Amino acid sequence: MSIKVLTIAEQKDGKLSNISFELLTVAAATGGEIQTACLAEAADGLAAELAAKGGGKVLAVSNPALKFCNDEVYAKVLTELINKYQPQLVIGAATFFGKAMIARLAAMNNGAMASDITGLTADGDKITITRPAYGGNVIVNLGSKEGKIFFVTVRPKVFDESTSGDGEVVAETVANSVFEAKTSVKESVADAGQSINLTEADIIVAAGRGIRGEENLPIITKLADAMGAAVGASRAIVDTGWIAYSHQVGQTGKTVNPKLYFAIGISGAIQHLVGMQTSKTIVAINRDKDAPIFNIASYGIVGDLFEIVPALTEKFESVG
Repeated sequence: MSIKVLTIAEQKDGKLSNISFELLTVAAATGGEIQTACLAEAADGLAAELAAKGGGKVLAVSNPALKFCNDEVYAKVLTELINKYQPQLVIGAATFFGKAMIARLAAMNNGAMASDITGLTADGDKITITRPAYGGNVIVNLGSKEGKIFFVTVRPKVFDESTSGDGEVVAETVANSVFEAKTSVKESVADAGQSINLTEADIIVAAGRGIRGEENLPIITKLADAMGAAVGASRAIVDTGWIAYSHQVGQTGKTVNPKLYFAIGISGAIQHLVGMQTSKTIVAINRDKDAPIFNIASYGIVGDLFEIVPALTEKFESVG
């Protein structure tokens, strides 16, 4: 028999994140009945967009308390929807917000959970997910547990975005008491040094210790600007204070999966590789021909980054 699937859309500043449409692709792969939770200050417009792109029955909940992503409030509202619609599978995003909220939601609903998945299949009501473990050195297949709702978070940029569908919007009413919480979010402030979300970026230009100093960081940011890319960093230059932690890629930073990843002056320590090795195309620039980064690079350039990067920037600016 087919299963009921609930996907959880993410929004910020009243706009849907790209990952929301990637989740719909995952849900469609189950062959089950798709429902999508859309929570926002004013959810109707966002819900209509989701319905038109494969969201199935889109459950729209509007309330001022949902303007910002407060995981305590979101989890309580979603629990109400779960109790009403009884899904066997709940799909969220492996983002900063999604990881915290889905874990809380799974605990509240006595569910089973798998995080950061990169694949999902369904055989009737039996769900099997694929996820990397031990720094990506092991690929694990996990099955759903009978009698428990299966909660999963999906790694961004692994699946294509769903682009079409024929769904419907259902306005859901939730009791006011559900929106009460011990904490409240008053304001969301973007990182002034990053205009593109690192985990959702199609192109990332990342720097390592090879740039030699904070004063040389503009060489990297100028290339990123020319390509419309996000700026990433190794832990080495974050620890030295050259760039903010929000840019860090790796085991103790963000896991990314862009279409194109530039690793500039990055040697390729395993702690960094686990955060970016699934990038579709990797271009490494390093003067050390034996740097480990070249072992996973699609293309490698051995040379002085202070000559190569400005030349690349000039080229991209001329065609951009």
